Amino acid sequence: MKLEKRWVSAFVIITLVAVVGLVWPHTDPVASTTFGTLDQLNTADIAWILTSSCLVLLMTPGLSFFYGGMVGKKNVISTMLKSFICLGVISLLWVVVGFSLSFGDPIGITLNGKHYGLIGNPTDFAFFDQVSFLPHKSLGSTLPFILYALFQMKFAVITPAIITGALAERIRFISFLLFISLFTLLIYAPLCHMIWHPHGLLGGYFGVKDFAGGTVVHMSAGFAALAGVIVLGKRQNNEHIPTNIPFVLLGTGLLWFGWFGFNAGSALAANATAALAFATTTIASAAAMLTWVFFDRLNGRKVSALGACIGAVVGLVAITPSAGYVTVPQSIFFGFITALVSNTMVYWKRLQQIDDTLDVFACHGVGGIMGMILTALFAQGENASLVHGGWSVFGHHMAALVLVSAFTFGGAYLLFKFTNFLIPIRVSQESEQLGLDLSQHGEKV
Repeated sequence: MKLEKRWVSAFVIITLVAVVGLVWPHTDPVASTTFGTLDQLNTADIAWILTSSCLVLLMTPGLSFFYGGMVGKKNVISTMLKSFICLGVISLLWVVVGFSLSFGDPIGITLNGKHYGLIGNPTDFAFFDQVSFLPHKSLGSTLPFILYALFQMKFAVITPAIITGALAERIRFISFLLFISLFTLLIYAPLCHMIWHPHGLLGGYFGVKDFAGGTVVHMSAGFAALAGVIVLGKRQNNEHIPTNIPFVLLGTGLLWFGWFGFNAGSALAANATAALAFATTTIASAAAMLTWVFFDRLNGRKVSALGACIGAVVGLVAITPSAGYVTVPQSIFFGFITALVSNTMVYWKRLQQIDDTLDVFACHGVGGIMGMILTALFAQGENASLVHGGWSVFGHHMAALVLVSAFTFGGAYLLFKFTNFLIPIRVSQESEQLGLDLSQHGEKV
């Protein structure tokens, strides 16, 4: 059977990774222009980022509960597993080459006499070569480099997991595995490098501010979700009846809790910026939750637990790119205005017609866009935003917004098409009617 051959190929790949990892040469870093010394490590920073890494990891299981409670009863396990499996697939990819593509020496273009990266050198940190105890001078200068790499790994893990909500109830599991691997290497890693590497094109040349991943994580996932929905097409039965609202509440709580590591941890130190990000994160989410449920009621809809949970997550998405750059009162506005826009998009008929199962684009994509725009308006610091830098800074952010949107949507669309060429990405009609829990995994709630 063709399906069996595909799974044999997948097993061969993981076998090769295990064997190559066993024999791959490992170089211990030495103090140099790139790496610092052990006495530059800060134990308080290390403790906080270790904790933050755990918190961000917890977000992926939290997301699986958040999504799993929203889908129909026949697809709970398959939906949750697609989030969970990212912990395995992306973690290994990150060690093998993902981290190197994201944070290796820049490969890119020269502008105004300076070199800016489009992607990292894939050989620099392959199989975590040179990723050890010494701190990297420009990437987490008070942390062991291995801790910085692991912290960034958790962001890479949750990004494709976010996409799963849009594709729920109709995507083939092995096709999903192939897509998220390609997405991580060809979309997430270049975007991560361009924004978060000190010499990345968008962060270094355009001056794009993204404190914790509004652009890198949420916009990329949101636009990839939109592309996937267009390629997959509608479900046979797109009636939305959530199976388990308590799962959604539990997932929201885990996400909110983990988001403190996501945002406050992105300060990369136990300092005042981390404390500010901690505060703005929870206040923006609180404002968005209340705005969502009140706006629902003003539009004739009942105040629902589902709405409160979605609103809270939208607020978390909105504040992410600016959590360490704005004041607490400003974070209230971030949550308020983004909840209004995102709520409107969820109920926009044109968007409903394409059948984004769990409104991933309306919440994460639009939330990320709003967060980037608001960051470009209000972020504090020299030449950081319209208010603190002028129209040219704001214009650079908007140009980057267009570039990121086109890159993530167009790139994901091509990857979905390529995946479908290799392995059909949509399950059969019979499998969809039976439910993916049984047809794909032989399990049921």
